[in-house]
Amino acid sequence: MTEFKPDVDLSLMEGILRKYQDDPTSLIMILQQAQSIYGYLPQEVIYHVAERTGNSPAKVMGVATFYSYFRLKPMGTYQIMLCDGTACHVNGSERIRTAITQELGIGNGETTEDGMFTLNEVACLGCCSLAPVMMINGDTYGNLTPEKTIKILRKLRERESGQGIRILVGQGSCGVSAGAARVAKVLSGHMTATDSFTVETTGCIGMCYLEPIVDIYEGDKLLHRLVRVTETDALGIVEAVRKNDFSKLEAMFISDEDARFLKKQKRVALRNCGVVNPTSIDDYINHDGYKALDKALQMEPEQVIEEIKVSGLAGRGGAGFPTWFKWDAARKAEGENKYLICNADEGDPGAFMDRAVIESDPHTLIEGMLIGAYAIGASEMFVYIRAEYPLAVERLGHAIEQARSRGLLGENILGSGFSCDLNIKIGAGAFVCGEETALIESMEGKRGMPRLKPPFPAQSGYLNEPSNINNVETFANVAWIIQNGGAAFSAMGTENSKGTKVFALTGKVQRGGLVEVPMGKSLKDVIFDIAGGIKDGRKYKAVQMGGPSGGCIPAALQDTPIDYKALSATGAIMGSGGMVVMDDSTCMVNIARFFLDFTARESCGKCVPCRIGTTRMMEILNRICDGQGQEGDIELLEELCLSIKDGSLCGLGQTAPNPVLTTIRYFRDEYEAHIRDKKCPACECSALLTISIDPAKCTGCTVCARKCPVECISGERKEPHVIDQAACIKCKQCVSSCKFGAIVVE
Repeated sequence: MTEFKPDVDLSLMEGILRKYQDDPTSLIMILQQAQSIYGYLPQEVIYHVAERTGNSPAKVMGVATFYSYFRLKPMGTYQIMLCDGTACHVNGSERIRTAITQELGIGNGETTEDGMFTLNEVACLGCCSLAPVMMINGDTYGNLTPEKTIKILRKLRERESGQGIRILVGQGSCGVSAGAARVAKVLSGHMTATDSFTVETTGCIGMCYLEPIVDIYEGDKLLHRLVRVTETDALGIVEAVRKNDFSKLEAMFISDEDARFLKKQKRVALRNCGVVNPTSIDDYINHDGYKALDKALQMEPEQVIEEIKVSGLAGRGGAGFPTWFKWDAARKAEGENKYLICNADEGDPGAFMDRAVIESDPHTLIEGMLIGAYAIGASEMFVYIRAEYPLAVERLGHAIEQARSRGLLGENILGSGFSCDLNIKIGAGAFVCGEETALIESMEGKRGMPRLKPPFPAQSGYLNEPSNINNVETFANVAWIIQNGGAAFSAMGTENSKGTKVFALTGKVQRGGLVEVPMGKSLKDVIFDIAGGIKDGRKYKAVQMGGPSGGCIPAALQDTPIDYKALSATGAIMGSGGMVVMDDSTCMVNIARFFLDFTARESCGKCVPCRIGTTRMMEILNRICDGQGQEGDIELLEELCLSIKDGSLCGLGQTAPNPVLTTIRYFRDEYEAHIRDKKCPACECSALLTISIDPAKCTGCTVCARKCPVECISGERKEPHVIDQAACIKCKQCVSSCKFGAIVVE
């Protein structure tokens, strides 16, 4: 258990006593609940229960001592239940008892001095076919020998000391989809009860392109990182760990070049991702989890807000608004109830930072939210999360239950007098619900349509009460800031943008995944130094920042620092952290059309500029990409963009034109080529393409003809082929299949 739950904090019993104290038949249930809280029944609890239930202490003690389930002394971390049933007795349980006593120095009912093991002999475990048998914390070990028993105990001690070998399998959504869950299952299947290592679940380390990833640790020291692991590799990994000989695994070792992906990062929000077990609160606590909460609860709420102010933490959901200011406004607002809300909707195409944090380190989110709730005076918290994130929902729900069971959610948290609970609200699929007032409307069961501001949520939010909303990444930084100090966070980054920022790096890069870097790093640093540059030796063209509400920054501006002000100057935005890299095969007119199509479809329809304006812009962009563009279309697009930005009600409409404005600003020549020359310079817009075969290079191998889905390529074997232009659908199957460079696209 943790140091955060004082053994005799009687307030922890208040909820169960209020519920059952007047029921004379509930004494056993009350004692069961008490033991689950404290791990045993302290004398103070016995007397407290007697007083509140109207029973004599003797009666309560009589019940507690009668049933073997109840314990009156603190128990060890590992509770050994040694079976002494008939089958076990005749199969040598006495020898097992002797081995335990000699190894641990304890007898029946005793606990080791370090509080790690408690031995209890039981009449029968019901596993007679496995005799002799023992159970440790619910795990059954059968067919025991003295040697096997000692090995099991030493394995557990190694695990607790952090010195044992641990095999960690990354099982975020990316890892699971690549087969990590199957790898973990096979690894566990090859283990025996005498193995001195463990197979554990962890989250996403961020290197999505290398999944499944298996890390081998000795304590907290990473020995080896294995990448692109398959089920057939599992037995070799287990045998290598047993023999402490990893030479046969070298083909799976991460390369020095790929290792740069993490070495060049600075992880704060992602500090535990790929390190802790997201399903274990104990693992989180062992990595200093909930220490920041304990520290915050010993501060005044105003001091917590001041520490966040010193840090310079800005909201990581898009706008970059100062976190402390929102917290302070909510704290000072008058209202009977106050709510703290986490926006985990993350509807941006190309963004998955929040998903990864929740899947990999849910307790970081809970701890950060609790600190925020304490600071503003909220008694109830919500996480509004996308329905498309089922694994994140599952792990967060599990973490919430764990936190409740440890007294970290609910009444009188850590004995501080602060009470707060957390619940999940699942979205129903609407990008606009990422806007905070639309999110509130959705939480209230309404259409997710933005509200007019003011009043701001800090004054009138959820259920018209003062509410604070931040996104997952923002809260993921909070515990680190409180534990390490605001000044440590502000020391990273730039004058205008403090700390680190997480990006979902995708597109035409060698190494894609999650990247966390200090603010001030250049786009070039991230794209080339961390991500390894552009795939397939192609030329870097642009990077799209900030999701569909962001903008496209050309290669010429690759030295732009990652800073709210600097990115805004380019016409893009930081946004939630989507970073989509494009090469010279990307048509910038078409990419603008792609993002505008998304925002037009996702518009809530409440205001005319957004609803009608984006529709008219889509019509123009469709014409241009279909070869029907007209002179004046570019100017008309620019005019519509400015009208939508000025007239829209919420941030979605106000930023929807950004992809169009930035592509016109930096790639106007591509728009002009589409309109005037009826050509797509990137050879991507199918309506503007002509695909032909160079007879001088065609060998007549017939591969292209066989690959063509509409059979528009004809010709005799070993003779030049031709394409029927009227029938060609511009799918480019022939281009990818030709080994002789005979297909011409223009």
